[in-house]
Amino acid sequence: MPTLGERIKHLREIKGLSQKECSLQTNLTVVQLSRYETNHRKPDPDALGRLVIVLGTTADYLIGLTTNPFPDVTPDHDEHFYLQHPVHGAFFRKYLHAPDQLKDETRQFFKFISEQSRATKLDYPRQHDDLRKNPNRWEAH
Repeated sequence: MPTLGERIKHLREIKGLSQKECSLQTNLTVVQLSRYETNHRKPDPDALGRLVIVLGTTADYLIGLTTNPFPDVTPDHDEHFYLQHPVHGAFFRKYLHAPDQLKDETRQFFKFISEQSRATKLDYPRQHDDLRKNPNRWEAH
């Protein structure tokens, strides 16, 4: 489960804000924000409230009571939000305007990558156990 600091940083990055920009909008210092994001300090209730407003989330999400950072987001707003994201938005915009064949190939490739990732994660404990039993054996996988 992500920490408070990880959640703050993730939402700040999704909003496309630097630490300096976020600190100006929340009336916090860059040092304070950095300490929150690295979990060296926890924001007081007032600072938490300002972060909630600027990051467009809820205190429940930031402190880990819920996993939904945007409970009031409608599907249309959600789509708009992702299309405006500086990194993911470019991908989604290109995908939406791609020919059907390219969309199909993209979905197939994503499915393949997801399955490979899942298989690798499932194989890791077994490989790790093999190496623990025989630490002198090394195999490249």
